[in-house]
Amino acid sequence: MTSQIKQRRLALGLQQKDMKLRIGMKQQQYQRIEAEGNPRLDTLELVAEGLDAELVLVPKEKLRAVRELLRAGSPDNKAGKKSAKADEDPWSDILD
Repeated sequence: MTSQIKQRRLALGLQQKDMKLRIGMKQQQYQRIEAEGNPRLDTLELVAEGLDAELVLVPKEKLRAVRELLRAGSPDNKAGKKSAKADEDPWSDILD
């Protein structure tokens, strides 16, 4: 999870010190989260907010479909290829 936090920060072009302006967290505190991980849930929610992200719980049986869906829409997928599973709505039976 800490690598995902760092990747998201870098994708936004942010430095660790920028988190102070975004969420009021000192660079040292934020650096510990990226280096050591295991933040409290409320801290993780705050970091997600500062990185324009959302925390989501995904049932294990839907994880593969969600990952494929995310890959299909990622900039790395230049051809815009979608798998059959990615075309399905992985949330349909959860959110109904």
